[in-house]
Amino acid sequence: MSDSPTKSATKRLRAAVIYNPTKVDLDLVKQAVAKEESAGGWEETLWIETSEQDPGGGQARIALESGVRLVIVAGGDGTVRAVAEVLDGSGASLALLPSGTGNLLARNLHLTVDDVDNSIHSAFTGTDRAIDVAMVDIHREDSSVDTFAYLVMAGFGLDAKMIENTDDDLKERSGWLAYVKAMATTLRDKRGLRFQYDLDEQESRSTLAHTIIVGNCGSLPAKILLLPDAEVDDGLLDVVILKPEGFTGWVQIFTKVLWENGVLSRTRIGRKLRTRDVNALNYLRCSSLTVRLSRANQLELDGDGFGPAVGFRTWIKPGALTVRVPLAAQ
Repeated sequence: MSDSPTKSATKRLRAAVIYNPTKVDLDLVKQAVAKEESAGGWEETLWIETSEQDPGGGQARIALESGVRLVIVAGGDGTVRAVAEVLDGSGASLALLPSGTGNLLARNLHLTVDDVDNSIHSAFTGTDRAIDVAMVDIHREDSSVDTFAYLVMAGFGLDAKMIENTDDDLKERSGWLAYVKAMATTLRDKRGLRFQYDLDEQESRSTLAHTIIVGNCGSLPAKILLLPDAEVDDGLLDVVILKPEGFTGWVQIFTKVLWENGVLSRTRIGRKLRTRDVNALNYLRCSSLTVRLSRANQLELDGDGFGPAVGFRTWIKPGALTVRVPLAAQ
């Protein structure tokens, strides 16, 4: 970790703000940035707007080509993912101004998600932390392969179907209430996933499940801890496979996730009382995972749908991304 340079640096630094115009109060953000760049002796900040066609990747390349060493992302999880995919390995620091519904990376890094002044102050005065980046090769029905990075979670099943069933207009108006409605629709879908999977290139296993989720981080909004052992910088992927059989299976899953992970895990004694697996839920850990489905299903990455896929290979790149965090969060 290294603290951000100050006025005493021989060369003045420049930041860029990549922002989604539909999710930020631009005037408010510009006021906060102007205050911090003046106090720290930074050059005038570069402002780059995202679009539906380019949610952040092209803007991140422009920032790097302009010599920017700090990129502040003001947008949702999709914008953060797209920018991080380009910054991966560049040495430039990524700072978060959470502006979406989920803000999953910010929550997993224990950053504030509703305080513009605090987030911008941390961006200019904080310290750098190296975190892992997960990569995925997505295999399509036509045998093509698309490669992307993700920072939080990827999966087939419950999460991907929820995203597919979410009403975007309701999401804009009501935030997470839209996901509650989508979950109700999704839970009525009884179709399972039949797939083979390989952990770290070991012997293949076959299973029939409802959902498989791979995580670089473990927490969801509302303090739901889906993957209790996941750490953003441990060099490992955490996997959960959900295999509920009727109502009893879902009770097992919700008890495990909401009670054991969400309550017992908060204390040392509680952690000792946790059970590792239940019949309806299994945890795995690996540095790479290959999944081959019997039929195409929707795939999600960091809360966005990435279309139907017949499988994927995902792996971890330890410490590949530099993220700016408050000094107190070291």
